[in-house]
Amino acid sequence: MNEERKIDSAVSALSQYFQNLKQFPQNFLASVARHGALDSRRARAQAVFSNVFLHVHSAKVHRFSLRWNYTFGLGIMCVGLFAILIITGLLLMIYYRPDTQHAYNSMKDLIYIVPSGRLVRNVHRWGAHLMVIAVFLHMARVFYTSSYKKGREFNWVIGLVLFIFTLALSFTGYLLPWDQLAYWATTIGANIAASPRELTDALHLTWIFDIGTLQKRLLLGADSIGNDALIRFYFLHSVFLPLLLTLFLMVHLWRIRKDGGLSRPDVIDSRLLEGLPEN
Repeated sequence: MNEERKIDSAVSALSQYFQNLKQFPQNFLASVARHGALDSRRARAQAVFSNVFLHVHSAKVHRFSLRWNYTFGLGIMCVGLFAILIITGLLLMIYYRPDTQHAYNSMKDLIYIVPSGRLVRNVHRWGAHLMVIAVFLHMARVFYTSSYKKGREFNWVIGLVLFIFTLALSFTGYLLPWDQLAYWATTIGANIAASPRELTDALHLTWIFDIGTLQKRLLLGADSIGNDALIRFYFLHSVFLPLLLTLFLMVHLWRIRKDGGLSRPDVIDSRLLEGLPEN
């Protein structure tokens, strides 16, 4: 009897196991979408709240903000370009060697030897240029439409910080190929960082605090561009600045939602709403 009970228990356990395994796909899909049919405002709002990708936008958006020529999608374009740069940057890190002896050759190997290496590098390079342009146009659009006013001033400052981080990422990435263009462009940037010394020299204050030389040494790690500068730029470009930009980007997107979603003018001509959905 005991043997029969053990066999029955084993069979029952196996049957339950296969039953759970059979139901797993259905249960998985049900756990992904934690809401019912999208037949009401509440259900549609819950669909947005439960989806990390849709959570970027507010559950309710004013009809005027749906006009394509109001935002031009520049904000989400910046986020998309940043995601592309993260992915391509991680792929480039696999082959890049951040030292003066091998940096240039590793870039040549990436372009001419690694399969699809040229494509990845070009996507990263042109994506970086496009991101700088997109962020600038996004800031210009926000300023032109006065979207930074009425309680949104803090998020405007966060946006300015993100723009500075974007420029810093572009500048630090410029040295990494270690070719002539990168070397002399970074030399010009380092000399600009050292330019305050001309002012302190004119005021006879350099002996007290040489801010120009300090900025240049902090940037390069030495008086001239070399291995120290390359390591610093690589760390800033690959680790420090992307983490900072991601952190501030999360705050920026969160404040957009907390501030009521996309901004809109106080007075809107009803003719501008023709052809747009009401809900």
